Amino acid sequence: MPAKLEGKVATAPPRPSHTKPVAVAELASLVDAHLTAPGHAHVAVTGVTLRAQHVVAGDLFAALPGARVHGVEFVDAALESGAVAVLTDPAGARSPSLLDTDVPVLVHDDPRRVLGALASRVHGNPSAAVGVWGVTGTSGKTTTSYMIESALRAAGRRTGLIGTVETRIAGERLDSAFTTPEAPDLQALLAVMAERGVTDVVMEVSSHALELGRVGAVEFALAAFTNLSQDHLDFHPTMEDYFRAKAALFDGRARTEVVCVDGEWGRRLVKPGTTTVSTTGDATWRATGATVSATGEQTFTAHGPDGLRLPVRISLPGSFNVANALLAIGALHTRGVAPEAITEGLAAVQVPGRMQRVDEGQDFTAVVDYSHKPAAVALALDAVRARSEGRVIVVLGCGGDRDTGKRPLMGEEATRRSDLLVVTDDNPRSEDPAAIRAAMLAGALAVPDDERGEVVEIGDRGRAIRHAVAQAQPGDVVVVAGKGHETGQEVAGVIHPFSDSDELSAAIKAATR
Repeated sequence: MPAKLEGKVATAPPRPSHTKPVAVAELASLVDAHLTAPGHAHVAVTGVTLRAQHVVAGDLFAALPGARVHGVEFVDAALESGAVAVLTDPAGARSPSLLDTDVPVLVHDDPRRVLGALASRVHGNPSAAVGVWGVTGTSGKTTTSYMIESALRAAGRRTGLIGTVETRIAGERLDSAFTTPEAPDLQALLAVMAERGVTDVVMEVSSHALELGRVGAVEFALAAFTNLSQDHLDFHPTMEDYFRAKAALFDGRARTEVVCVDGEWGRRLVKPGTTTVSTTGDATWRATGATVSATGEQTFTAHGPDGLRLPVRISLPGSFNVANALLAIGALHTRGVAPEAITEGLAAVQVPGRMQRVDEGQDFTAVVDYSHKPAAVALALDAVRARSEGRVIVVLGCGGDRDTGKRPLMGEEATRRSDLLVVTDDNPRSEDPAAIRAAMLAGALAVPDDERGEVVEIGDRGRAIRHAVAQAQPGDVVVVAGKGHETGQEVAGVIHPFSDSDELSAAIKAATR
């Protein structure tokens, strides 16, 4: 059952104001689907959705097989709301709801795979009208996307942004439900952006999106790869499967490919014509002379083709953010963005929930970060440790209904790098929060006493944050990790309002009073 957000109703995604009707017969022919009710082949389709509650008159409703329920269960509701045709698989086509209706049905063995192509056709192939920049990888997708988008705006482009934190259309902000929207929503969103004069869309592309066809039929101007580390092994059977899903973005669908080769996974993606970036070795773009200030601001020199040198300043700490910036630089330069716009955009970028400082005038540093994978936790804590002479205090939990294997690893990485680790709840979802914490504690407490800091368990996340703040002394660093920009906490199918930055700010104010 999908989570419910207290006090809110799920909002339908935006749609373009004008769509040229497409005959259902043309759509069936496009994806080689069997069309029932051939007498209605002329029926005009003006929209596509896979959610019955979002159907509007003229829609093709995609009734897809799901893990728990088949979408055909919602066909009656979709038809009542004005759906004029249905896309489904052979099992769905045998449903009484469809056998008893003369509405045209497109039957395909893998309807999810062709859904993007159908939605793209209905919306006039919008990705051909805007430049789509796709960024994938385990960590750094959001930060790199913000960096690219900031530089594009500095270059005078009219931009769109699609990702984990938010969706933006020429400056207008929308909340994001997924890192990458479902195929019909994505194609409609791209059509809206094209309609509003957007020239470039920067989009985070998740492994789920690639595996489930959400970016099917999207024409990418550029594909960029950050890195790969353990995550989502609840969805992908192995790391090799996880990598293959990410690698699908580099199968030739993008006109330009830019890859960080600091890790073996990235090096496997390189082929003739790939632009490479590296903070540690030879590549098309390299970084030297990185320095970090007491506030976390970093400067370095980016070395590019033909002896090009760019002096770069970013407000985000951590060597991983030098790598993210270098990837953004490689992408932007490859696509013809002027060096002056690149450096201006990088200097101005701010990323919600990514090494985000919370400053209420306290005498210690407070940071909120989205790191929720073992490697990301290690990198974030290494970054704050490098610029702090005081203690490092960490508040960290793990999400439920996700990769269980990373829980002890996250506990281990956090306790090795902190003086105090407060193990707490993240988004337990349908799981027992105590069981999730126990797995983290097992990893943390397996570290020898002389190699770890103090470990405390406080399930209530708000109370855990207040405890961490209460322990902080002048010069210390408090890191609240895992949820970053999120504004809710999902417990037993209900999303309760919760913001790490707001809770941390309130705790600091209360402590200083």
